[in-house]
Amino acid sequence: MLVFLLFGLAILWFLYHDLSAKYLAECQLKGIPEVQCSLVDKVVQDFRSTKMIWLVIICFCFCISNISRSIRWQQLLSSLGYQTRWANSFHCVMIAYFANLGLPRIGEVVRAGSLAKYENIPFEKVMGTVAVDRMIDFISFGIVFMLGLLLQYDLLWNYILDHATFDLRRSLQNRYFLTVLALLLLLGMLIWRYWHQLLRHVLVKRIIGAGAGFLEGLQSLSKVQNKPLLIFHSVVIWGMYFLMTYFCFKAFEPTAHLGALAALLIFVFGSLGMIIPTPGGMGSYHALVIAGLVLYGIDQNDAFSFAMIIFFTINIFVNVFFGIFALILLPGYNRSYQPVRA
Repeated sequence: MLVFLLFGLAILWFLYHDLSAKYLAECQLKGIPEVQCSLVDKVVQDFRSTKMIWLVIICFCFCISNISRSIRWQQLLSSLGYQTRWANSFHCVMIAYFANLGLPRIGEVVRAGSLAKYENIPFEKVMGTVAVDRMIDFISFGIVFMLGLLLQYDLLWNYILDHATFDLRRSLQNRYFLTVLALLLLLGMLIWRYWHQLLRHVLVKRIIGAGAGFLEGLQSLSKVQNKPLLIFHSVVIWGMYFLMTYFCFKAFEPTAHLGALAALLIFVFGSLGMIIPTPGGMGSYHALVIAGLVLYGIDQNDAFSFAMIIFFTINIFVNVFFGIFALILLPGYNRSYQPVRA
């Protein structure tokens, strides 16, 4: 947990340090005293200057997306024969977002474990449906990415060409890379050599049993009866994510003139930043959103303020509030609840 937190803080710190130096240089050119030129003060002032109604709408969009996510999750569970209460699925989703602020990706395990506990469903089956849920998200993001690539081809493709560099020769000459590769090959050879002995081990048998339940959870997608409804909720989830970026443009004066296509590209950049395993996308989200906004002529310092505004609105305020609320509410809500199984 500490490693991921420090990684996110390191990215954010280097980003802030670089932008702060540029901001001070800009102030010197304008003849503004250094004591009156703080990037932190600028971010605070920019946050205060936002049109709060748009931030409220952003929070509303986030809630709608998670209502659809919880209903979609219920569909996956229902296909396995488990009828769950919507409130449980919704609050478990919110707990997952809250947990991800502490340790990236742990939220999915916490989400599955919480629902398995309150709905009395085998954990491995619930985890399988969570994996399907994320697989649908991966496909959805692929569609959004392709839309961004097609509609803003020149800007996005030039950025990829400038930044996505991978030198295979240098990687093969890197001793750390070669060490990891050798260890993976050794591990593969050992598993191949002692495969039959491993299958007879008690722990491995338990893992295989859990894996069977997980695979059953993965099959939930093929068993969903109302697939158009599942697609509808997937569109709602990602449509709301896009609108959150677009409405944040409207909330902040320096970005208010940007349109829907710009919002789509910044949404793609921000989503890529969220993939990097830092708490809530800390640092990585900011860096990529700033890089995207600069392509549209937005000043880096204003872009930093924009990233902080949407980050704190959703990842800190909403996720913390709903996460703590769910943790308090769920035990009492399920105190006398006994799930009925067919």
